[in-house]
Amino acid sequence: MATRRDVNIGILSTVAAAATATNVLAQGPEEILLPAPVTEGGKPLMQALKDRRSIRDYADRPLPRQVLANLLWAAWGVNRPAIDGRTAPHWHNAYALDIYLAMADGVWLHDPHSNRMLLHAANDLRALTTTGQAFVATAPLNLIYAFDAGKLSGSENDRIAAAAACAAVVAQNVYLYCASEGLATVLRQSVPGEKLAKALKLPAAQIIQFAQTVGYPKS
Repeated sequence: MATRRDVNIGILSTVAAAATATNVLAQGPEEILLPAPVTEGGKPLMQALKDRRSIRDYADRPLPRQVLANLLWAAWGVNRPAIDGRTAPHWHNAYALDIYLAMADGVWLHDPHSNRMLLHAANDLRALTTTGQAFVATAPLNLIYAFDAGKLSGSENDRIAAAAACAAVVAQNVYLYCASEGLATVLRQSVPGEKLAKALKLPAAQIIQFAQTVGYPKS
């Protein structure tokens, strides 16, 4: 027969187990609300163009959330909320681009309307965003540009051209932001698109053509 002491110990053990489970869940949030992007300041445009370049050597230093917020807004952010205008053009009123962020703590999907990052995969998949460039696996951030071909009209060639053009403009926005803020970046076509899309469990209509590495320069 259980004594009162045994019952109390059992209750405390149950409470402790529940608290531990709660703490484990709290360590892996499914979304991150980013700070409001800073949309003023930076280098003059002509200076940023002068400093724009591709860099493949990165310091092992994570990007602060404010930098992520600014970077994502520069890339594909909403700059005219009344009409859902973006910092890069879209074609035929189709917002077909999704930007995924492959980082050490998982892969996140950027929601430009709520200024949030939504957890898409809890694994570190940075190394899967390249066909063999070693620096990619340890760089703090790899942007993955995924397009929903089903949202684009026209022939297959037209859809591919529209997706590539959008990615190019978004990538240039990232280049200019990085040049302005002293960050390093490189746009990469060396992406195993089908393999990466499968690893991310993307819908069949979503295709990946490009990825872009971002971080602090190593030297």
